[in-house]
Amino acid sequence: MINTSRCALHYVLMTCAVFFAGPAFSKLPAAQSFPFTLFGLSGTQTVHLIAQAVGVTALFLIAARIVHLIPDDGRGQSFLKRMTLPVTTLFIVMAVDKTFRVLGISLIDSVGTARYAIAQTAVLTLTGLWITTTWLVNFDALHRFFATSPKPTHHTTSLTTTETLGQEEDDCDVDTSPRHSTTQAGSPSTLGRYKVLKELGRGAMGVVYLGKDPTIQRFVAIKTMRLDENDDSDKLHEMKTRFFREAESTGRLSHPNIVTIFDAGEEGPLGYIAMELLEGTTLKDWSRKPKLLSFEQVISIAVTVAEAMDYAHQQGVVHRDIKPANIMLTREQVIKIMDFGIAKMAMSAKTQTNIVMGTPTYMSPEQIAGKKVDGRSDMFSLAVVMFELLTGRPPFLADNVSALLFAIAQTPHPSLKTLRPDLPPTVKTVIDRALQKDPAQRYRRASEFATALRSCTQGLAA
Repeated sequence: MINTSRCALHYVLMTCAVFFAGPAFSKLPAAQSFPFTLFGLSGTQTVHLIAQAVGVTALFLIAARIVHLIPDDGRGQSFLKRMTLPVTTLFIVMAVDKTFRVLGISLIDSVGTARYAIAQTAVLTLTGLWITTTWLVNFDALHRFFATSPKPTHHTTSLTTTETLGQEEDDCDVDTSPRHSTTQAGSPSTLGRYKVLKELGRGAMGVVYLGKDPTIQRFVAIKTMRLDENDDSDKLHEMKTRFFREAESTGRLSHPNIVTIFDAGEEGPLGYIAMELLEGTTLKDWSRKPKLLSFEQVISIAVTVAEAMDYAHQQGVVHRDIKPANIMLTREQVIKIMDFGIAKMAMSAKTQTNIVMGTPTYMSPEQIAGKKVDGRSDMFSLAVVMFELLTGRPPFLADNVSALLFAIAQTPHPSLKTLRPDLPPTVKTVIDRALQKDPAQRYRRASEFATALRSCTQGLAA
């Protein structure tokens, strides 16, 4: 979420500048002796034209920034986001027409006054239709903004379900602060424009609900996170801004092997993310003996995941929590990576210090150290997942979380060849490189990791 009032103020000021800056600057004494002229205009008229052009450009840039920053909350901000560009276009068309008529630019004479009037009328009509259509299409969001928000309803019936969408995990996020997150007392009836149907599961980051978009009758999975764990209003605003910025960057990902995020918003103390609803099984179901997948299946899955990760990394999005429970094989036999960027969103929604986000077993050494992570961290996590899928156990084991984190950061992983002597030597070489403690010693990109994995099945040296 952004500071809407501040953006609105900047927009209003720039709109005024578009209509009044030209005449104001052209009346300055310096404009009388302006040394440059354009299109046969006088110096004063040239100053007028330049001021108007700068104002129009600045107005368009501000409008584009507002559209980029305002999140879709299904209510007032969604309406404002959709209306900004058509209204700005109308202002720009009016300002340009006013400038042309005041300055008497020869363009009008060359086109012809009648033709210019027809063209101007056509542009204004199309812009008006754009504004009207946008208004009507998004009127429900405006109505929800002025309507009284429905109060959450609480259910006393205990829910038991196996439909967890792979969100439940034996491991948990590591929070080294003394505070503990709170859980909801009941389920809300709606979240933004979505109707909440039932609870699907609970995790360390929040509750997952089955929801439905009544506008297009689409079922979605809705993840919630608390955003109100800070009494400082400035820090609370910064936290919400980070949360929606991460949601927006992750929502831009469009890849057949990455779960799609449809929307993000805020409802009371909850931030929520609506995403694609999947049916299938996660790799967690295939990570223990005797249900291990074949070597060829593991390589195929890992290649698909690596290529999808490479796409996300090139868009500036790091997963931060690659693990078997976040990789699903759908009923249509399609691999889907779930929860891209969710770990960082959850971190933005927390206010405590000394927080390490991620699932301990699959975290990279730099993640444990609290350093800035990039795509190479995801590659380390994927290598851990591969090791587990091939051997039935993760490479790093310990009796407690502290010992586990130390092992990941300092202890070499066991030899894959010792645990699976039947595997090609090239697999050990590839995984050993991906599990290097130093990120600089790993593959530079996930696409390189995918290429090396492919060579394993082709009998080539990695």
